[in-house]
Amino acid sequence: MKKFILAAALILCALPAGANDWSLLERPGAVAMMRHALAPGGGDPAGFVIDACETQRNLDRRGREQAQRIGARLREQGIAFDTVLSSQWCRCLDTAREMAMGTVEEFEPLNSFFGNRADGPARTAALRDYLADRPDDSRILLVTHQVNITALTDIFPSSGEIVVIDVAQDGTVDVLGRLLIDP
Repeated sequence: MKKFILAAALILCALPAGANDWSLLERPGAVAMMRHALAPGGGDPAGFVIDACETQRNLDRRGREQAQRIGARLREQGIAFDTVLSSQWCRCLDTAREMAMGTVEEFEPLNSFFGNRADGPARTAALRDYLADRPDDSRILLVTHQVNITALTDIFPSSGEIVVIDVAQDGTVDVLGRLLIDP
């Protein structure tokens, strides 16, 4: 019974909160945390190397198309970002590039810690510090992994889902909403 309740809770957490509210991303200071697009499987294969995409779990054709559709939908809504940061994992970099929302910069605090949970607190703290120090009027897109988003927001996002947050100067995170553009 406990397993059923936990599974049901995880499913409910993965569902979008409601209709997409584009105004969340229109305001200055918007931070969009996006889980990479569809990449079949979970985790990374044994022998994973960060600089070698062939050793990683990558986007498939559907994932690339999903990222392109998400970027197109954001542009249709007039959404633009001042900064686009990505995990160094190929599936995140490819998602960000396929979205075509601006120049993509690698940002180590967005790297997954799925395979090494001990790295989680330091990565989350570095990300929180970066976001707390950002200019108040900047709009940022972060392309990362489920584990990173969950650590910061307690939300388990779907592939391609965007969690819109605000981070105060003291590092407090406020979840403003969720956008699931292309499930």
